Amino acid sequence: MAGKAADTGSNDDASATMGQSSSSSMADVYKGELTPLQRHVAFFDRNKDGIIYPSETYQGFRAIGCGVALSAASAVFVNAGLGPKTKPENHKTPPFKFPIYVKNIHKGKHGSDSGVYDANGRFVPEKFEEIFKKHAHTKPDALTGKELQEMLQANREPKDFTGWLGGLTEWKVLYSLCKGKDGFLHKDTVRAVYDGSLFERLEQERKAKKESTKKK
Repeated sequence: MAGKAADTGSNDDASATMGQSSSSSMADVYKGELTPLQRHVAFFDRNKDGIIYPSETYQGFRAIGCGVALSAASAVFVNAGLGPKTKPENHKTPPFKFPIYVKNIHKGKHGSDSGVYDANGRFVPEKFEEIFKKHAHTKPDALTGKELQEMLQANREPKDFTGWLGGLTEWKVLYSLCKGKDGFLHKDTVRAVYDGSLFERLEQERKAKKESTKKK
């Protein structure tokens, strides 16, 4: 009996060590240069261990100003959709947690998108410019809500319902958070989404606003 208990302890220790090693190896993604798509999602990796759990996705959405309900729904939708696609081969993940692996985020690209990220998560300038050349009818460097909807419909691939929903959710959240007082979503804002800098900016602006409110 004592021998069995000792073996169990050893197994537990081994499992813990393997888990720590796995987490550490996932964090190695930050040792090199991130692709634009990796930088885009790295904001939601709140502890920078290379793995994004639903709780972190929720925290990230809250940090940029989304409400509790939208943040919770986004955490479920985003992680359930991307987690299984980004899981490394022969890698065990906790059940129902749907971790997203930053290193493999390019594998989570959905269809019916703009094509601004290529298959490896790199930024494609021509595709980015194409968004505004094709759909910015009112102003050359901004999109109205109607023009945004036109773009989403133009990008739709037949029967790609998951891709339609993914694109609609991403762009609608962006538009609601970042449109100007004139109702336009500006080109520099969209560019900041793709290079990953927008989320950090929104978080800092929200923190500054809170601090300003406290001082009054």
